[in-house]
Amino acid sequence: ASKDNTDTVKRVYSARSTINKDMRFDNFVEGKCNMLARAAASQIVDSIGDYQNNSYNPFLIYGGVGLGKTHLLHAIGNMCLTQGMEVLYVSSEEFTNDLINAIRTHTTAAFREKYRQVDVLLIDDIQFIAGKERTQEEFFHTFNSLYESHKQIVVTSDKFPKEIPGLE
Repeated sequence: ASKDNTDTVKRVYSARSTINKDMRFDNFVEGKCNMLARAAASQIVDSIGDYQNNSYNPFLIYGGVGLGKTHLLHAIGNMCLTQGMEVLYVSSEEFTNDLINAIRTHTTAAFREKYRQVDVLLIDDIQFIAGKERTQEEFFHTFNSLYESHKQIVVTSDKFPKEIPGLE
């Protein structure tokens, strides 16, 4: 790789980035069960920031375990990073833990800045915030803030939203 390319990769995959650089669209294993999700995920990257065409925002990737949901999240993140966007990938557990720590340490403003100042928010396994009232409330406000700012939100779940008890 050229020095310019190496510098770009270092900049894109900084220590702050939580995107797995090995999970990309070009090595995603596509089958009948995930073909539509893969096509929509590719379309998301092309339409981010297009206020006229935000039909994939927010975007929920729903499917069983092992069908590539997490891989697609990282693939979206990788493409967005190479386009210079600020991307944040977290599991719902990390989101919850960040919120708990922010409340405990009185740093909720920093929490909100972390989650609301990105171009793309990717949250894996959103079903795990079900029943966690404070986490759901904070996610709701984060969601609204990003959506109103035309920022992309992508979440995954292995359960259909109506099948998740306690999820608002």
